[in-house]
Amino acid sequence: MNFRSDNESGAHPTIIKAVSTAFAGGAYAYGADEWTQRVERRLRELFEKPDLVSYPVATGTAANVLSLACCTPSWGAIYCHPQAHVMGDEANATEFYSGGAQLRAIDGPDGKLDSRRLADALAQPVYGVVRHPQPSAVSISQASECGTVYDPVEIAAIATSTHRHGLKLHMDGARFANALAFVGCSAAELSWQAGVDVLSFGATKNGALGAEAVVFFDPGLAREFLFRRTRGGHQMSKMRLLSAQLDAYLTDGLWLANAHHANAMARRLVAGLTPLKGTQLLYPVNANEIFVVLPSRVHDALQKAGVQYHPWPSDRPGERAFRLVTAFDTSSSDVDRFLSLAKAASSP
Repeated sequence: MNFRSDNESGAHPTIIKAVSTAFAGGAYAYGADEWTQRVERRLRELFEKPDLVSYPVATGTAANVLSLACCTPSWGAIYCHPQAHVMGDEANATEFYSGGAQLRAIDGPDGKLDSRRLADALAQPVYGVVRHPQPSAVSISQASECGTVYDPVEIAAIATSTHRHGLKLHMDGARFANALAFVGCSAAELSWQAGVDVLSFGATKNGALGAEAVVFFDPGLAREFLFRRTRGGHQMSKMRLLSAQLDAYLTDGLWLANAHHANAMARRLVAGLTPLKGTQLLYPVNANEIFVVLPSRVHDALQKAGVQYHPWPSDRPGERAFRLVTAFDTSSSDVDRFLSLAKAASSP
């Protein structure tokens, strides 16, 4: 029973088959292949944006930092939540790929950047002052690092102050599918129609072998991307390795079906955990991540049974908090077995 991370999940059989088929013969290299072109067409249809520009990359970090580098000069400042992946989990890759742009934290509850605090920060009189980094971009995570989801109204509030000052809005959509499955609107409404300029569109956590896409809703931002991707070592020779995955991922709604399943398994876990004495959720469960305080005897029983999940810091002394993540291939039987063990351990 592995609830450590959706990064540890397998790959969907449909995607594995698509990659195998794509490599059965020869094809043009460096993205000139039919799969890469078809992925862009699919993304244009999905996001209802005929002029969007998309590029496959192999990792979420590459998608984030290369797209952000197109949004800022080296003397720029990028605003994000202090728990954002680009801030704490990518080893200064944003600063490296942008040539030195600075990340600045704007806090907010439940892992989401507070739009009012952002507006205040962006209103500071630093524009054109050569001694100060110049505000250039804002990055939000969808879903957030706390498993919460921005709805279109929240995104629009952030985009309003972002665009008012001439900045660009980036969305780290490593779990964009899970967020969309939760909100239930269209992909367009949860992205560019709410003000997002560029999206890191995730697939690896949701059934792909290893593939992401950078989606520019503002085509003008994409002018430097190919150069940055090549210079950064992320230009794949056999690009169809990535694009075949994304092509299958986007076909017949597989990507969203996978996310719906992962979210449903998370809700199933929450429904069984929350009635247990001594358990407490740290954040609302919107997508497929659960942050929960577990009583010691429950945790010990689960560990003895071999259940895997991550410890998580809690602000309150003496509490033992943990993160559980469900995925497209999480089985209901594993969830029910987890809950059976937890209930047995919590009983007097």
